[in-house]
Amino acid sequence: MTQKSSAQTTASFGFRDVPEDEKQGLVNEVFSKAAAAYDQMNDLMSGGLHRLWKDDMISMLNPPKNRPFNVLDVAGGTGDIAFRICDAGGPQTHVTIADISPEMVGEGKMRGEKEGRLQTVDFTVGNAESLAFPDSSFDAYTIAFGIRNVTHIDKALAEAYRVLKPGGRFLCLEFSKVTLPLAQEIYDAYSFTVIPAVGKVVTGDGQPYRYLVESIRKFPEQEKFAQMIRDAGFSHVSYRNLSAGVVAIHSGWRI
Repeated sequence: MTQKSSAQTTASFGFRDVPEDEKQGLVNEVFSKAAAAYDQMNDLMSGGLHRLWKDDMISMLNPPKNRPFNVLDVAGGTGDIAFRICDAGGPQTHVTIADISPEMVGEGKMRGEKEGRLQTVDFTVGNAESLAFPDSSFDAYTIAFGIRNVTHIDKALAEAYRVLKPGGRFLCLEFSKVTLPLAQEIYDAYSFTVIPAVGKVVTGDGQPYRYLVESIRKFPEQEKFAQMIRDAGFSHVSYRNLSAGVVAIHSGWRI
């Protein structure tokens, strides 16, 4: 994800290379602008499909209904994944959200308070590359549409491994490589024209959504990302394509 020159180390911010130490601030700015309309934009951008994709990930997680189950949901500030996990699990299911964007966390906490969920979901501001939790703290780690925004994916994966208990599961839902050539052409045309235009209408600024589309194209394809998960120490790594590879759910276990 990064490249070294004689002057500095850079990281991709969409289709641009920026100084590595500036990327996180730029990403934070994107999500501070998008936070208030984030869930609404997910519906508009995906035609509601993101709800089915997320439900598929929760089905794969299969939270137990009869024992304590402690989940860390990273980059899940608005609570969309966390609430689904709690609904699918039992009364002893608890989710801690760690999201680097205070604005996203604020939106989620307001929603959680309205829905009476603050007993089962904790909202924290935290960096996926340096999590403020002890080793072996969680039964599962989930991240949806977030890992492509971190500066060092390998560090985020190492942290995921560290905070999971032995026997814990890693699940990542992320945009991926479309497997059908014609579908890719249609998807590209839609992504680079419609999504920023809709973002501008809804939020008044289409630039954050242009970055989000570009970041999808820069993210490693399915098998390359699966190998990164293996390199972080996970076992039984697999992935499942959804919607012809528009997204993929990656799975791994800490043994």
